[in-house]
Amino acid sequence: MSAKRNDISGRPAGLEEDLLQAAPVMMDERRDAGLEGLVGGLDAAIITTEHDHFLPAAAELLRYTGLSCTGMHTCRSARFCTLSRTGSASVVLQARNQGANPFSRFNSAPAAKRLRNTRLETLVFSTPDIAGYVTIQRKRGVRFLTREPIELEDGLFIQTVPSRFTGNSLGFVEWHTEQRAYRPKERATELPVLPKPSYAYLGSIGRLDHAATRVRAQERNAAILEFLSLTNYHYAFSVYVRSLNSITSVTRRGPEDFAMVFTSGITPDTGASAAPGPTEAFIRNYGTRVHHIAFHTDEIEQTVATLGGDGLSYMLDLVGSPEEGLKQIFTKPSPHTMLVTEYIHRYGGFDGFFTKSNVERLTAATAGQ
Repeated sequence: MSAKRNDISGRPAGLEEDLLQAAPVMMDERRDAGLEGLVGGLDAAIITTEHDHFLPAAAELLRYTGLSCTGMHTCRSARFCTLSRTGSASVVLQARNQGANPFSRFNSAPAAKRLRNTRLETLVFSTPDIAGYVTIQRKRGVRFLTREPIELEDGLFIQTVPSRFTGNSLGFVEWHTEQRAYRPKERATELPVLPKPSYAYLGSIGRLDHAATRVRAQERNAAILEFLSLTNYHYAFSVYVRSLNSITSVTRRGPEDFAMVFTSGITPDTGASAAPGPTEAFIRNYGTRVHHIAFHTDEIEQTVATLGGDGLSYMLDLVGSPEEGLKQIFTKPSPHTMLVTEYIHRYGGFDGFFTKSNVERLTAATAGQ
């Protein structure tokens, strides 16, 4: 089978050229500031739920991914469930017990109001020197939610204020032990670890491959550049789908690392059109936020069929083929996290990340959200 490359045809030259010129400048500024090597790969994604959806959300992730519960506790501020898998970033579920929610203003869109505290809030990256990172970024004008890093039992943690472009926060963690538990140093009560369903097929669902945030067309470049300025990622490529007024943009750290994807309109939603395209329509309904998280699997046909038999619902049939280089599918949104889950299989020899045909079909399938 021949290797397949990404198809980025159809891009508006001016819009893309602006980003292609600005991204290297941002990376040079990052290097000159002393940030190179201070941010590693994704360590965890923090998802907040309503209290009555906390356990159902955990059960859903245990049932439909390869993650296992490695810790449960409650403390004054929140309840926590850590779900992990060897070779993958973790997922940390939380439900706040008290305190203000700094993400509230991003959860006020019409369809998001029913679960006012629910969203994937924070993507947490590892760092070998959290004090050095914070010092440099503060000088560059970056704001954090706390004055100093928070002490965890096994390390230090800090996160930025939510981005005005994405509604996401980026977190940074410096681990001091091999335990790597997202457990605050304040007094916590341990809870029984939730059991993992003993379905053999769950072993074929692997690492967290990427997450995709939906951002407004006019803020797409700013959102990507902001992410580059806070991490050691680079801008890789974009897939433009004119028929759906949609751009899917990929940022990466390395070929095997978690990728951060940004999906936006090509032209802004002015409110004049009833159909601005699936991406801009989603933002009308839900606001800017992470739309889906994707897990890699090497047995996608069997995985998708078996999960479907276990009650998981999909937006569409599998798209792609071995000849095209990959297959993908979207589930319907979770009633507990509002996230869509993607399952993805890249076949050997595929040297890209997405194909335009798959992106087009997956984006079209989200039109009903």
